[in-house]
Amino acid sequence: MNKVTIYTNETCPYCKQIKEELTKNNIEFEDILTKADSEEWQSIIDFTGMAMVPTICLNGEYLIPGRDFGNADLLVKRIQNYNPSNYTTEEITLEKIKTFNYNMSVALNKTNQLLASIEAKLKIEDNEH
Repeated sequence: MNKVTIYTNETCPYCKQIKEELTKNNIEFEDILTKADSEEWQSIIDFTGMAMVPTICLNGEYLIPGRDFGNADLLVKRIQNYNPSNYTTEEITLEKIKTFNYNMSVALNKTNQLLASIEAKLKIEDNEH
């Protein structure tokens, strides 16, 4: 069985929605309020670099909204279909870095193309006036 811990705060409507969806899908979880356990929460922020709730810890892996799941349904599916990786942490990290570098390269190339297009349009307009 998966060990699920959810870090929330009392006033977060998205936290409430996620907890309701987990409960509806019979996924047991431990709910930790960030204010009640501020040292543990700060440790998670230091580790992940993100202070977003609800942060989910699934068998030791942190899942953060927007980064690792887009909505409650996707989170539930990820938890229900969780399988531990056969790869080492180092192998996983290397692949994630390679994917990040690729995505950054694609984004920068698209930005460069957009800027070149804008520059070309500005030169045409300049020549017309």
